[in-house]
Amino acid sequence: MIDGKVLQVNVGVPRANPAKQLAMTGIDKLPVDHPVYVRAPGPKTTGLHSGLVGDPIGDIKHHGGDNQAVYAYAREDYDWWAAELGRELAGGTFGENLTTAGIDVNAALIGEVWRIGDELELQPTFGRIPCATFQARMAEPRWLKRFTKANRTGAYLRVVTPGHVRAGDAISVIYRPAKSVSIAEAFGIYMLDPASLGRLLDAESLPEDLRKEVEDRLNLG
Repeated sequence: MIDGKVLQVNVGVPRANPAKQLAMTGIDKLPVDHPVYVRAPGPKTTGLHSGLVGDPIGDIKHHGGDNQAVYAYAREDYDWWAAELGRELAGGTFGENLTTAGIDVNAALIGEVWRIGDELELQPTFGRIPCATFQARMAEPRWLKRFTKANRTGAYLRVVTPGHVRAGDAISVIYRPAKSVSIAEAFGIYMLDPASLGRLLDAESLPEDLRKEVEDRLNLG
């Protein structure tokens, strides 16, 4: 069953980054009209960084790597934000690789598997934690707090099966874990509800570094 589709595939254009002590940011993503190959990039700081070939990442300490190989954001959530902010928001504005339609990205379960087109399979891992570069790009008052409170974060995804992606590709959810939490629930707990942190451990495919962080926080508590 088809659950949604890819409206745009977006690849970053290197820009100067005034928000961090870094020479470059790849948050400025523009749509491409050709297939893009997606593969697991490897470790965050020493691998290929983005899952999309040709997509640059500047802050390799906090972005990219296998558990943040691809970032997806829904057109429906852009429309919600456009009404909130009183301005149009083109796909790619938030720095996502895949602008989607028809699939509730925030309701995706950590560990479910999406098949995109004929080859590519991706697995949601967690929501997007906003950073100073995102604040500078949006130039909206209290943007980081507003984005967090709204809990329309989009989803980072890891690569299960490499393949090409192009605009128009169908998205089908081909596996849902019996035990997990949604992207939105996990983000809300992690950012705003520390008393419920233990719930995140129900997601069997939670990234290992995040699982260790949660366990450490619970042990300290």
